[in-house]
Amino acid sequence: MQNKLKIINDPVHGFIRIPHEILFDVIEHPYFQRLRRIGQTGLLNLIFPGATHTRFHHALGAMHLMFTALETLRQKGVKITEEEEKGAMLAILMHDIGHGPFSHALENMLMDDWHHEKLSLLLMNKLNEEFGGQLSVAIEMFQGKYHRKFFNQLISSQLDVDRLDYLNRDSFFTGVSEGNINTQRIISMMNVCGEGELVIDAKGVYSIENFLTARMFMYWQVYYHKTSALAEFLLVKILERAKYLVSQGMDLPAGENLKYFLHRAKSSATDEDIYRFNQLDDNDIIHAMKSWQTSDDFILSYWCQCVIQRNLPKTIISTRPFDREFVEEKIKNTNEFFGIDNGKELVHEIKRKLLPYDTEKQPIYLLQKDGKKIRLEESQDQLLSGLMVHKTARYILTFPRDISQIIS
Repeated sequence: MQNKLKIINDPVHGFIRIPHEILFDVIEHPYFQRLRRIGQTGLLNLIFPGATHTRFHHALGAMHLMFTALETLRQKGVKITEEEEKGAMLAILMHDIGHGPFSHALENMLMDDWHHEKLSLLLMNKLNEEFGGQLSVAIEMFQGKYHRKFFNQLISSQLDVDRLDYLNRDSFFTGVSEGNINTQRIISMMNVCGEGELVIDAKGVYSIENFLTARMFMYWQVYYHKTSALAEFLLVKILERAKYLVSQGMDLPAGENLKYFLHRAKSSATDEDIYRFNQLDDNDIIHAMKSWQTSDDFILSYWCQCVIQRNLPKTIISTRPFDREFVEEKIKNTNEFFGIDNGKELVHEIKRKLLPYDTEKQPIYLLQKDGKKIRLEESQDQLLSGLMVHKTARYILTFPRDISQIIS
């Protein structure tokens, strides 16, 4: 009989235990194994060469932190059954199972408006059928329908184990130390009060502020880095262009499963869609982009060469939208340099905005010694939270590098 209670060596958390056989069974399933071929951070390795880690890595790390959080809560007197423990660990293990190639960048391109969480839920339900209903509690928790609220908050909130893992993991693999947070300290401060709501012991206020600050720095320094934003934008434009060309009758070389989605008309997801989707990963997109470098369509070939050869377009970043005349001048120069009339396709303004701490959407509560809870931003001890409730935005203008030398 196979031993399913394995131990996995993780570069971020050390040894990760698999305490329940059903967790091992889900990990071994082809739906989950596909995550080995889905990058956690898209094309971020074009900017940070070490960022080659996968969704598979991240899901295991988040599962480990969930186990640690539940153990902490038990030690503080919170009753958690074995079924609840299994459910919570399964829910966080599968929370990203619906991610498509290159994660966020392409999730709307291949399956229209199908957000990865919607696909994750659909795949969870299919797995639940296969495993005879063993994932039912996990699905309830994932959807926020379970009667004890803190389980869903650990899975999805402003202070969930998903964020605790990806911040440390992305910090580790990119080498950007500003994202490094003390997950053990934060988890040790977790508690449950009232109607089963997740709170943080008041003495953990600075650890939480450090977490929010680290997340803000990682967004502006890594995820929203102007070249990161550009690379993600290019992926979307490449697939958008490919779908358009196919709709115009052009035959583009691509793997069978990617070709299926390029030709797919808008509709609700079918069993065939789900099957095809689970055959797709980053490799299909990379292979297609390599082929499309020599496409007869100038726009498609230009963008694919930019990504594959890492000869990326020029970017300028600003705190306000770019002047229309300045943008038009870049389009005019692009048309003249390449001898084309659709240069506007190669000049774009990309907007990125961030609200570091949303006081309305699942606010973080601190539990005081007298048993009362207060919002993080209302604490007299907070130093930074009051400054993180304002949205910030950056505007990135991208245009062909070849025209940056042209003086009008």
